[in-house]
Amino acid sequence: MNKIKPEQLLELEQPFIKVPNEQLKKTLRNQTKYLEKEITNINDKIEDCVKKAKADRISIDQATTIIDELLVRLRKLGKKLGDIKKEEALYTTRTKLRLDHLKETSQVAPTDKEALTRWSKLRLDRVLVDYMLRKGFNETAKKMAEDSNISEMVDVELFTQSAKIEDALKRHSCTECLQWCSDNRNSLKKLKSTLEFNLRLQEYVELVRLGKKTEAIQYVQKHLSSWSESHLRQLQQAMALLAFPNDTLCEPYKGLYDPKRWKLLIDQFKADNFALCCLTSQPLLSITLQAGLSALKTSQCQQHEDKNLNCPVCDKNTLGALAQSLPLSHHVNSSIVCRLSGKKIDENNPPMLLPNGRVYSLQALEDMASKNDGYITCPRTGDTFELIETRKLYIS
Repeated sequence: MNKIKPEQLLELEQPFIKVPNEQLKKTLRNQTKYLEKEITNINDKIEDCVKKAKADRISIDQATTIIDELLVRLRKLGKKLGDIKKEEALYTTRTKLRLDHLKETSQVAPTDKEALTRWSKLRLDRVLVDYMLRKGFNETAKKMAEDSNISEMVDVELFTQSAKIEDALKRHSCTECLQWCSDNRNSLKKLKSTLEFNLRLQEYVELVRLGKKTEAIQYVQKHLSSWSESHLRQLQQAMALLAFPNDTLCEPYKGLYDPKRWKLLIDQFKADNFALCCLTSQPLLSITLQAGLSALKTSQCQQHEDKNLNCPVCDKNTLGALAQSLPLSHHVNSSIVCRLSGKKIDENNPPMLLPNGRVYSLQALEDMASKNDGYITCPRTGDTFELIETRKLYIS
C-alpha cells in the first residue's frame, strides 16, 4: 500500500472537519441569542419590581411571587447553560478527534503497512456509515458506527434530525421544515434559498385543494405577501389558482396541484441542509469511487474485444455503470495488459504474436499449452495453433 498524501486527502475530507465546526458555531450563535433574551427579560422584571417597590405600589406577597418566578427562570437558565456546555464539549471533542485522525496520515511511514491498513479500514467504515445515513438507513449506520467505535467521527444526530423533517414532508406536513427554516433564517438568506417561500406556497396550495379559499387568501396575506417583490409572478399564479379545480389540465396550475411538488421540497431541503452543514451533495463513497474509476477508465474500457478481465470499469453490471459518464483518465505512460490472463506484458512476460495476428503474453500461452499438449486456442477467433508457431514481438 502506498503512502497516503495528506494534501490530496484534504480535498475530499473537508466536510469531515467542517461539519462539527459549523455545528459548534451554530450552537454558540443560539446560545448568545438565548442568553441575551433571557437576561434582558430577567433584568426588565427586576427593574420593574424595584420601581414598584420604591413607589410603594407592590405588596410583599406580590414581590415574593415575582422573586419566585425569577428563581425558576434562573434555574431554567442554569440548566440550559449546562446543556449548551455539554453540546459545545461534544463538537469540540469531535473536531479534535477528526483532526487527529487526519493528522495520522502524515505520521505513518510508507513501510508501516499495518498502520496504513488500519487507518484505511477506519476511513472506509466512515465512508460507508455516511453513505447509509444519506440513504436513510439510520439505525444500521448507527449500529455500524458503534461496532466500529467511530461514533464521534460520523454525524448520526445531524442525519437523524434531517430524516424527521424529510418524513414530515413525505406526510405532506411543512410544520417541521418551517421551524427549521426559522432556526436557520439568517444562514438560508446568505444562501439565497427559496425553501421557506416554497413551503409557504405549498401550504397555500393545500388549502386551495381542500376548498378552503377564504383561509387560503388569509394565509397569503399573512405569510406570502412579504415575498411579493422577489416572487411576484409566482404569487400571481398562486392567486389565479383559486379559479381552477384540482383536476385542471391547464398549466401552470396543473403543476401547482401536482403531488410531485412534495418530492421537490424534500430535495430542496436536503440540498440546503447539506450546504448549511458544509456537506457534499453526493456521498463521499460515490465521490471516492468516481475518482478511482476515472483514474482507471480508458477508451478501451467496456469494448467487447478490448475489455480487461480485471478492470472494474469494464464490468457493465457493477462499477462500469457508475463510470459511464466519467471522463477518461490521462496517462503519460501506458501499460500493455494481456487480455487472456489480465497480467502486465513486459520484458519478463513478453508479447507473442499468433499466426492470426492476435497478441497474448508468453506466460498465458505457455500455461494454456501445458494443459493442451502444446496447443493453444485463440479465445477470440477459436483458431488453434502450436506454441512453436508463435513469434515474439518487440515494443519500441
